[in-house]
Amino acid sequence: MKKFDALTPIGILAGLVLLVFAIVTSGGTDGFASFIHLPSILIVFGGITAGLLINFPFSEIKYLFTVMRQAFREEEMDLDALIQRFVELSEKARREGLLALEKDVQEEEDPFLKKGMMLAIDGIEQDMLVDIMNAEITALEERHRKKRSLLEKAGDYAPAWGMIGTLIGLVLMLKNLDDPTSLGPNMAVALLTTLYGSLLANLVFLPMAAKLALKTEKEVFFREIVIEGVVGVQSGQNPKILREKLQAFSDGSERKRAESMTANEAAEL
Repeated sequence: MKKFDALTPIGILAGLVLLVFAIVTSGGTDGFASFIHLPSILIVFGGITAGLLINFPFSEIKYLFTVMRQAFREEEMDLDALIQRFVELSEKARREGLLALEKDVQEEEDPFLKKGMMLAIDGIEQDMLVDIMNAEITALEERHRKKRSLLEKAGDYAPAWGMIGTLIGLVLMLKNLDDPTSLGPNMAVALLTTLYGSLLANLVFLPMAAKLALKTEKEVFFREIVIEGVVGVQSGQNPKILREKLQAFSDGSERKRAESMTANEAAEL
């Protein structure tokens, strides 16, 4: 289940607030107004758009904002619940056989776990099952990489187009050297595109791309645990051994919770 990830907007907002605060405290509200320049904004955003249109087919570019929205969502992955699920499946499989799991698996919400267990129930050999599920993971990583590359390229293009805008401003400034009073203001305007490009790259595009990469790693890690669980159920591993094996993937806090749960279950018996 996906939920709203508040850290992304908080991070962006915090960066903007600190930037505005620094500008206002240095030059007041009038100083802040001097940092807004429409032609510079058009150069940076227009350059980024042009670069993406050249680099990617439109069929991928149209998903740019969809990809960006993913940075504002967090998918809950409950490792303890997953381990407990496999322990239950393992116990039932040892009592009644793999075929008895079909009804339970059909109701499974996780499509990856469902597919793996259905392959096991269908009698697919373990090596082939692992190959099929690893191929799914590889395909997932490639899909995510392609979508994430939109943000990475935008992050590469933004500072470059900021520099191009600055060069344009410098050329225009040098044409007016006969008016010394205009050099300062023109120079300030020329530097704004570099500011816009660097800000977009380092506060929006690249941090979002890095966050999506971390989410992909987390999802791949979760799916690798699913593969281990499916193989354990298919091979008829002892549920306690399977639990210990899967808990090796969890961090210390999760292990302590799981050990506490196991101790409580034993006390009840």
